[in-house]
Amino acid sequence: MAKFISQRLVESVPVLLLASLLVFAILHLVPGDPIDAMIGAASFGVGDRAAQERLVASLREQLGLNDPLPLQYVHWLWNATHLDLGDSFIRHQPVMKVIGDRLPSTIELAGSALVLSVLLGVALGIVAATKRNSPIDRLVMFVSLGGVSIPSFVLAMVLILVFSVTLGFVPATGSGSLDRLILPMLVLGYEGIGLIARLTRASLLDVLGREYVRTAHAKGLPPRTVLLGHAMRNALIPVVTIVGLQLGRLLAGSVIVETVFARQGIGQLAIDSIIAKDYPVVQGVILLTATSYVIANLLVDISYGFINPRIRAA
Repeated sequence: MAKFISQRLVESVPVLLLASLLVFAILHLVPGDPIDAMIGAASFGVGDRAAQERLVASLREQLGLNDPLPLQYVHWLWNATHLDLGDSFIRHQPVMKVIGDRLPSTIELAGSALVLSVLLGVALGIVAATKRNSPIDRLVMFVSLGGVSIPSFVLAMVLILVFSVTLGFVPATGSGSLDRLILPMLVLGYEGIGLIARLTRASLLDVLGREYVRTAHAKGLPPRTVLLGHAMRNALIPVVTIVGLQLGRLLAGSVIVETVFARQGIGQLAIDSIIAKDYPVVQGVILLTATSYVIANLLVDISYGFINPRIRAA
């Protein structure tokens, strides 16, 4: 197992390098200059123009923006390997601190949405598979269809209108308390519920039709034992795969949800930093997201061996 984990970690290095290179290139190809955001557009045209130009030149030299882009990338990548993502252009704080201050809010949202999507998704998928072609099955599939087809910002607006504006049950925006977590958790987790429910149903129906399941029934085992002890264990392989992908998607998908609900997480931080052209913060957030995908895939691969011993032996 240790050799397998080491091999997977080595294979993830090119993925992270490619992700960092693409992010760095795209950000620096976007028109505009971060110095404008730092100084403020209002300051231009007022006072000594020569002094302003000297200030701009000094800041560009101080931040290393006059260096060739390949040199800037190598310098940033070398520091990133030492857990130094530089300083924010706008906030004048280390990027690690800026992200660390916002990360707990995003972890709270993504973690609760993942738990909700896994519990409800698997439960609904099992119910739909055991009640195949019944009204319950059709209802579950209808609900799950909404999860994979309704845009998150549309669902967010509807929930805010109904539960915050009309009924006044929960606050519409903000973070820091449980009542402010409910709506964004539902919005972010609903897509996962739909995906996991449909995949659990399809995978479980495929397993229930196999010979070893029929043999277990023929031996007189209780239906619950056959379902949970024999069929469900093998049906979990594709479900675990999609759950791992959901873990990374939730961190990336929090951008829209946090913006709509005004939650101060890394999603909102990424939007603010993109607008301000705060390159180090944007690069740090996206690198964190890419790393979360790599870690999620590694955890999925490891979990295969515990679910199915034959995979571990292979």
